[in-house]
Amino acid sequence: MKRRNVFIGYLVLLMFVAALAVCASTRAESTGKYVDDSVITTKVKALLAEDHFFKSFKIGVKTYKGTVQLSGFVNSHDAVKKAGEIARSVEGVRSVKNNLIVK
Repeated sequence: MKRRNVFIGYLVLLMFVAALAVCASTRAESTGKYVDDSVITTKVKALLAEDHFFKSFKIGVKTYKGTVQLSGFVNSHDAVKKAGEIARSVEGVRSVKNNLIVK
């Protein structure tokens, strides 16, 4: 009886370890990819902040797998275009979703 309980304990432990291994391998984004995205976001925000034209606007910047999403309000279509160009200029940016709205 005691051997059986030990065997069941090891079996449960083995199943638990196998479940953790399966879950770990299906992770959506690696740590390196997350760091790369946050570096891209920081660079885009810094470039927008340096540009005197955008200092008065609050533009949101998010990056996921190299795709930068811009959101917020600006006062002209030229501002929308220029913000997109600034975002595209950052190394590592694959594409830009420019969701800026002209008020």
